[in-house]
Amino acid sequence: MAIPRVAPSGEHASGVANRIRSRLPQMSGTMVKIADFVLANPQSPLGLSIGELAKRAGTSAATVTRFCRLLGYTGYVPFRVSIATDLGRSTAHESWKADIGRAFGPDDSPRDVLSTLINAHARTLQETASVIDVDDMASIARSIAASNHVDIYGVGGSAMLADELQARLYRIGINAHSWSEVHAGLTSAAILGTNSVAIGISNTGRTEETIQMLGEAGRAGALTVAISNNPDSPMAAAADMGIITSVYEHFLQPDDLSAKHGQLLVLDLLYLLVAQQDFERSTADLAASALAVASHRRPIRSSMNTKRRNFGHADVPDDAVPGDTEPGDTEPGEATLDETVSGNLLSDVLISGSSLAGSPVADSPVSSSPAFSSIGEASRA
Repeated sequence: MAIPRVAPSGEHASGVANRIRSRLPQMSGTMVKIADFVLANPQSPLGLSIGELAKRAGTSAATVTRFCRLLGYTGYVPFRVSIATDLGRSTAHESWKADIGRAFGPDDSPRDVLSTLINAHARTLQETASVIDVDDMASIARSIAASNHVDIYGVGGSAMLADELQARLYRIGINAHSWSEVHAGLTSAAILGTNSVAIGISNTGRTEETIQMLGEAGRAGALTVAISNNPDSPMAAAADMGIITSVYEHFLQPDDLSAKHGQLLVLDLLYLLVAQQDFERSTADLAASALAVASHRRPIRSSMNTKRRNFGHADVPDDAVPGDTEPGDTEPGEATLDETVSGNLLSDVLISGSSLAGSPVADSPVSSSPAFSSIGEASRA
């Protein structure tokens, strides 16, 4: 049975700043001047006429109008209204202009660097959560659950993300494969069918190899999905559906790992939504895979009074090594992983928790679902 195509929804509210940043690659030099001015002075359009804004940005009123239309507004007035709405929605901790902190320098303390990174990473998650279309995500998840084959394409840094999604989906019974080598990926893409899903991952949406593999999958009849930070990228244009991650201008581009957090958030959410489609099978598959590798893990010690190497103390033998026990050689109060997975697997192995716990989206409707609380922890087994 062919997977039905779902038309991408219209642009949803994502904040003025996100709209500006996502459209920067399509802007002319004069429009970029306006973008830079507004991003640096987010409240200024509220007190400036279109002519005054044009003068401040060093351009013309006609260019301001074209700038507003590129962002999806019919003119300058709706653009100003959207800014006012954003500012009214903001709080001291959640503002589209909230400064993530300055880029660090050679004299910054480790604590300052850590603070800057935490703010940047949290901002990425918050902005990604604001641009995610959960209806599209749910539709894609249903298509993946109903498919007979899923291809995931990623090159360079995105290859790691493709492998991560493939591993997660495979462990809940989805026939998923990831490809970073273009020849192998094209070969797989060419033999997909109408009951297949192909996912391309590229932060910029301009990685040629990923675009080629995704395009080949589309020509073979698969439902194609693009995951990137640019809704107008070539990859997004070539796909049936798109998932947008944070478009914040990371201060360490192209090496800023905070960009990956937005993508991981999307992949984590997609994985959980797929698992919800057949929750009983997903939990059973995860329990079985956790049990299969249980004997290859060091014992989990439940007592704080266990043996440990005590460096510098004469009363501890030199050959005492942490975890150096034989099978069955546990002390009173200690439990091995073999014991924890015996009996009721679903209650013992699938303990509550998720890789997104504590994130800015941890209180979302998805995060409160049974799938979010039980599947996430087991997937890390």
